[in-house]
Amino acid sequence: MQTAEQILEALTAILVDEFEVDADDITLDASLYEALDLDSIDAVDLVIKLQQMTGKKIKPEEFKAVRTVGDVVNAIEGLVKD
Repeated sequence: MQTAEQILEALTAILVDEFEVDADDITLDASLYEALDLDSIDAVDLVIKLQQMTGKKIKPEEFKAVRTVGDVVNAIEGLVKD
C-alpha cells in the first residue's frame, strides 16, 4: 500500500526524469498543463508510466478530470486501494 507521500515522490521522479519538469515546480496544486507545461501526448505517456508504477490499468476517462499533481496523487491512491 502506497501513501499519498510515496505516490507524490514516485510521480515527482517520473515528471523530472521523463518530462524534464523542474522538481521545484511540482506541488500538489501545480497544474499539469499550465504550470508543468505537459501536453495531451505527455498526459498519455504519464498514464502509461503510472500504470507501470502501480501495476493497475488506468482508464483514460478516469484521467480526464485530472488537472493538478494532487489530482494525480488522489487518482493513484484510489487505484492502489482496491
